[in-house]
Amino acid sequence: MQIVKDKAPITGEKIADLLNLTRATLRPDLAILTMAGFLDARPRVGYFYTGKTGSQLLTEKIKKIKVHEFQSIPVVTQESASVYDAITTMFLEDVGTLFIVDGNSKLAGVVSRKDLLRASIGQQDLHIVPVNIIMTRMPNIAVCYKDDHLIQVARQLIDRQIDAMPVVKKDENGDDFEVIGRVTKTNITRALVDLAVDELI
Repeated sequence: MQIVKDKAPITGEKIADLLNLTRATLRPDLAILTMAGFLDARPRVGYFYTGKTGSQLLTEKIKKIKVHEFQSIPVVTQESASVYDAITTMFLEDVGTLFIVDGNSKLAGVVSRKDLLRASIGQQDLHIVPVNIIMTRMPNIAVCYKDDHLIQVARQLIDRQIDAMPVVKKDENGDDFEVIGRVTKTNITRALVDLAVDELI
């Protein structure tokens, strides 16, 4: 890297000569430095130093991650379901947020653990109370799309103090939302761990 800094643009052959190595021996190292973003290579010109630090390159990688790379399968329940059914679904699926859909499978609301706990504290029969009475309704729900950047979704989760966000797509009219996935704090953590593992490798 120091040679490239001092003598750029410089070809792989010249770098190999300066290090008393063969071009074939050096090729994998140059490929790794180029893929990692420390060097830039231009055909028939040579290598350039990008001037970026490891943390800058990691930040760039984080900013490029899209939602669809780490989203998971959504857990949904019908708005006609009872609060008891919603609690059962949340327990069986081991999630902290349920996405509530209408009869056309379009997003109608969201229910969190807190919502269900609050509903269960009262004297009402949870088998009778429909979940749509306690859910947060559209348009007060934060949603994201599969091509959104994961870092933007992470920021919204923190700002809104929520645990999950539905990944949606609009129908032909551009009105209703079909739930196609979910992004949770666990998905964000998995993305960071995968990045860290890649950096170590």
